[in-house]
Amino acid sequence: MPDPTSETPRTRTAGFHPRRAAANLLAAVWEDRRPLEEGLAGLGTHLAPRDRAAAHRIAATVLRHAGTLDTVLEPFLRREPPSPVRIALRMGAAELLLLGTPAHAAVAATVAIVPKPFAGLTNAVLRKVATEATLEGLDMARLDTPPWLWSAWHAAYGPAVRAIAEAHAREAPLDLTLMPGAPLPEGAILLPTGTARLAPGTRVTDLPGLAEGRFFVQDAAAALPARLLGVRPGELVADLCAAPGGKTAQLLAAGGQVTCVEQNPRRAQRLRENLARLNLAAEIVEADAALWDPGALFDAVLLDAPCTATGIIRRHPDIPHLKRASDVGQMAAAQARLLTQAARLLKPGGRLVLATCSLQPEEGEAHLATALAAGLRLDPVLPEEVPGLPAIGAQGMLRTRPDMLGGQGHVDGFFAARFVR
Repeated sequence: MPDPTSETPRTRTAGFHPRRAAANLLAAVWEDRRPLEEGLAGLGTHLAPRDRAAAHRIAATVLRHAGTLDTVLEPFLRREPPSPVRIALRMGAAELLLLGTPAHAAVAATVAIVPKPFAGLTNAVLRKVATEATLEGLDMARLDTPPWLWSAWHAAYGPAVRAIAEAHAREAPLDLTLMPGAPLPEGAILLPTGTARLAPGTRVTDLPGLAEGRFFVQDAAAALPARLLGVRPGELVADLCAAPGGKTAQLLAAGGQVTCVEQNPRRAQRLRENLARLNLAAEIVEADAALWDPGALFDAVLLDAPCTATGIIRRHPDIPHLKRASDVGQMAAAQARLLTQAARLLKPGGRLVLATCSLQPEEGEAHLATALAAGLRLDPVLPEEVPGLPAIGAQGMLRTRPDMLGGQGHVDGFFAARFVR
């Protein structure tokens, strides 16, 4: 067997150890700028399910608390170590201070995955962390939030910025949308909005009914835009940027005749697979929704537009490490083009819901002007349409935030607005 300290985490086989796999996942995010979910898919069959879960838990914890971990490590480092070593040190500190791993195990396992010349440094630093470091007195919410996001959220939401950041530090529960007639899974609670919620860490693959298509994974906030569209049986519906298909499934379950538009072939295939598991069928078109012209008009259009995804950091802790402030304006411009085209697809009197999973107002409320210029009229969301959620914002637009439903496990951040032509 090769010497495990002779290679960097970037070149080792992911299946050698879950910690090595975690290091590979983190390198993919920080060095290759690849989403964590993509890295997880790349692990393939290298890891047993238990080891895969352990690797994801370590990587997600490091991503959630990278700022705090770097602050803890700083006094014990004279110079910046190479990236693979920095990643390993963050992992070791996370195990010691956040995951409750016994000190001897955390130190030894971390030393085993660094390049051999840095084994002594890693051992010395982590032993000091184990005996001298503390999280007491650290402003973890601020340290773990990129300054540009903190500033933007403070400008938009005032003091709630701290509660938003603190919610991002918690592992999200497993939320399910049930198909019509499906029973509530054992151990789940039913939220006021109709979503079934299970405890964080619940594996959907362990739940009876998955293969039979009784439910699909969907955050409580993500389930709202399709419901707000109010599709009636037989209506012609366009679902733009449709993958992975949760909202499509809702529209189909409501009786709509749905045409899905998805530009990315890989995501379109995932959409097909998800609908097949749910025993649902829709027309799927691979096209750019901003240019798509079907030659027909629709009763209702759902535009779940691509965005910076800053509202779903609870479930995707890599987002703050992948996004930049400059991305917001670029995404907002693309959304405006999509919204203008979506408005052209509506029959007179037709309905459109615009949704984004972003907390940035530029990707939400600011699109009201574009909608009005496209000939749409705002149709305010009523409080009774989102029971239990104090999420009705300015002029009847929907704005959920991660600090909402705190006593029940929180929700993702979403924007949605409903319009009529």
